Amino acid sequence: MASDHDLLWRRCVRLGRILLPVVDQEAWRRERRREHLAAWGISTVEGERLIEVFAALTAHAVALDTSASAAELDVLPLSAVADAATGKRDFEFLAGLPDTFADERDELAVMVFRLYTYRSGPYSHRLHRLSTEVSHSLTVLAERSRMPSPTCGHVFFWAAAAGLSSDHRSAQ
Repeated sequence: MASDHDLLWRRCVRLGRILLPVVDQEAWRRERRREHLAAWGISTVEGERLIEVFAALTAHAVALDTSASAAELDVLPLSAVADAATGKRDFEFLAGLPDTFADERDELAVMVFRLYTYRSGPYSHRLHRLSTEVSHSLTVLAERSRMPSPTCGHVFFWAAAAGLSSDHRSAQ
């Protein structure tokens, strides 16, 4: 049976995977994001996968900072996660990660993130740019919401309402 910490990580990964598809309900946003990635010299596949894992790492870091359980992830405000995406140092996102990953793609993406974190120059700059994309995506969803302070749970609800499966990938 999975520990609460493992369940928390899995829910954060799910949040990361559905973030871009929910944002992309306004199709022009996908094209703009892909234009940004191309201008930064980041392939669409790599960039969108790193945005997914960056969102998961950010939600996970905020959950750990607030001692939230997997069940409590739903009440984390999107604004807090968006602020953390650009307010934390890259290495802070790596604290408290599980020792093993259920999905090899997640493990590989975290290893790439870790490599980018500990390399300087263009790799650090890429992470900064990707952090702004994560923050922007969360901010877009918060501003789109009719709720006064939308939460991560609202993102799960919006994804379900849009018919997005839990393993939906952003590369479409």
